[in-house]
Amino acid sequence: MEMKGIFLMNINELHESFKNCSCKKEHNCPIDHVVIGRGVLSSLPKLCERYENIILVSDENTWQACAKDAFGILEGKIKKNLVLAANGDVVIPNEEKIDEIEKALPDGCDLIIGTGSGVINDLCKYVSFKNDLPYYIIATAPSMDGYASVGAALILEGMKITLNARPPKAIIADTAVLAQAPIDMIRAGYGDIIGKYSCLNDWRLSALINGEYFCQKVYDLTYSCADKVKNMAKGINVRDEETVGGLMEALVTVGIAMSYVDCSRPASGSEHHLSHFFEITGILDKKEYFSHGIDVVYSSVETAKLREKLVASTPKKIEFDRKKWENDIRRIYTTSADGIIKLQDKLGWYETDDSENVISKWEEIKEILADSPTPSEFVEMIEDAGLDYSEFEKLYGNKKISDAVRYAKDLKDRYSVLWLNFRYFD
Repeated sequence: MEMKGIFLMNINELHESFKNCSCKKEHNCPIDHVVIGRGVLSSLPKLCERYENIILVSDENTWQACAKDAFGILEGKIKKNLVLAANGDVVIPNEEKIDEIEKALPDGCDLIIGTGSGVINDLCKYVSFKNDLPYYIIATAPSMDGYASVGAALILEGMKITLNARPPKAIIADTAVLAQAPIDMIRAGYGDIIGKYSCLNDWRLSALINGEYFCQKVYDLTYSCADKVKNMAKGINVRDEETVGGLMEALVTVGIAMSYVDCSRPASGSEHHLSHFFEITGILDKKEYFSHGIDVVYSSVETAKLREKLVASTPKKIEFDRKKWENDIRRIYTTSADGIIKLQDKLGWYETDDSENVISKWEEIKEILADSPTPSEFVEMIEDAGLDYSEFEKLYGNKKISDAVRYAKDLKDRYSVLWLNFRYFD
């Protein structure tokens, strides 16, 4: 098989450029290899030469996409081949699947290789961390930015949570495979990156209001990925292999940015909270929801609307109605409500008063809020990639979107424009 364009990014050079950063934080990322290009599965024997007891994890779709090829290449070293069955249409990253992988680990297992995208990556990342084993990920779709991040997004006890784990030792992505992924998965990767304009704005906002740690260099790296990807829509729509490889590079780079700061702050803010809201309530209510990255980019329109509204307004503190809030949380999150209430009680943010700080810094806050794409600019980027924002409005409806804007923030312990809106404008 032809190998072409193997190293689209020089990971060692990137790591070197983040040494002695002005933010004073030591930026580390344990990823040793990022191999992106046509035919790169042939690099597996070299990458795996030190391992002898490997478990290969895939699902029914990713087995057909390329896991069976990886199995053929590494057959003598793979001691367990685990193909996860879906719960309905999808594999859910929950306790059941974690347990299934752990029980399948062969005696003396020395490497986990996941073959897939978001869910397979998160499951293998968590199991490898929990069992102190290295893992590789063979990417089958350029659908999300979590390949290289420290976080594992899981659904535990019915709640969407991100647990700190560790990145893979190697990321292998054959662009021929990536280009043949379902088009909505490719568009999801595009959407996940376009959403960075929203979350990066939230990061600046919290740094100003709350004094949260902020790294300009990580911010700039992530922002540059969004600027590159917004010009890729045309190539994405026709599955251009070079474009899809460039998208994958951006997704991996953003994941590395998260690893540099040991959390998902550079890549996840209000737009991700809305996306998580639609996923969790969809699972709870057995209702349809969009894939993560597509929900992220659609939700970026909603967060842009908030920023536009707030810039044109004057803050006025709204008294917190605990009874109404708790009733709404129980109405929306049903069986997951107790965990969400417990999280917010532990954080104590509803009992804190930041009004003096917000009001005194309002002109600076407005400058930050205004420094982000407008709702119409987000809609244009969405349409460029062949997506239709009206489908988002049609699927969820005004009531559910309104609930998300008010209560998606309660799923996480992260400040964003959603908190600012709830406290002073909603």
